[in-house]
Amino acid sequence: MDIKTLQRYIRKVRRQTGSTVQYFRLAFEGNKIERRTDFSSLKRPVLLLHGYGGTRRVFQVLEQRLRRDGFSVFSLNLGGIFDTFNTKPIPELAQLVANKVEALYKRHDIREKLVVIGHSKGGLIGRCYLKDFNGHRRVKTLITMGTPHNGNPWAMLGLLTPLAFLTESIRQMTPMSPFIRRLNRTPWPEGVKIVSIFSKGDTVCPYPSAVLKTPKDGVKNLEIPDVGHVEFLMKKRVYWLIRKELLGGKAAARRSLPRRKIRKSGSSSRSIAQ
Repeated sequence: MDIKTLQRYIRKVRRQTGSTVQYFRLAFEGNKIERRTDFSSLKRPVLLLHGYGGTRRVFQVLEQRLRRDGFSVFSLNLGGIFDTFNTKPIPELAQLVANKVEALYKRHDIREKLVVIGHSKGGLIGRCYLKDFNGHRRVKTLITMGTPHNGNPWAMLGLLTPLAFLTESIRQMTPMSPFIRRLNRTPWPEGVKIVSIFSKGDTVCPYPSAVLKTPKDGVKNLEIPDVGHVEFLMKKRVYWLIRKELLGGKAAARRSLPRRKIRKSGSSSRSIAQ
């Protein structure tokens, strides 16, 4: 290993360590709401679903960026051990999401469809909500980040720990689980845009766990290089990719910043602002 390669590796480790520390600091703050959303005047609503071991606080950076761009953002307390950390079974949480969304839409007579953004296990919850609980009636776009659509091989190790007895979702996220196999057999609902953002730099949800196997019109995979699992929530270039998917075309472009390569499954490489 030459000196430049070593220096790049050290910088990467430092960066990802800093992001991980920030993630767990936010997670252990619990489910405090960053800012209350006025549902009576909801415009461009976005629902954020966090992953296993997290809380709604881990979306702090992403939520602030979305709000600055005019999105109405809200999240849910997904409960779990100590009423936090999202450890409940995925279908149970998808049902919770369905109930909460229906209640909000009826109470405030909301007409505009939702965008759902899920990180890690949160993406599976969003996907289950769409497919099993008629979420397609309320959702126009589902964006997942580092989500184990094909199961997570690391979950197999979790089966050897006490976590397997405390939380069923560990078993549900193994690659050959009945839940994952059924989810992948069930067709995507029509009329909903599906985007899976993944990175080969994600060692928590390792490639190709987050790659959707059946891309079609309205369903696509986007690879973003050199992003760790928790960095999906914090890196600016991930946000600008999300922003472009939500706003479309040149509305999301930032010409003043350096550009990095981003790969779309089944097509040539594109670039995105860092």
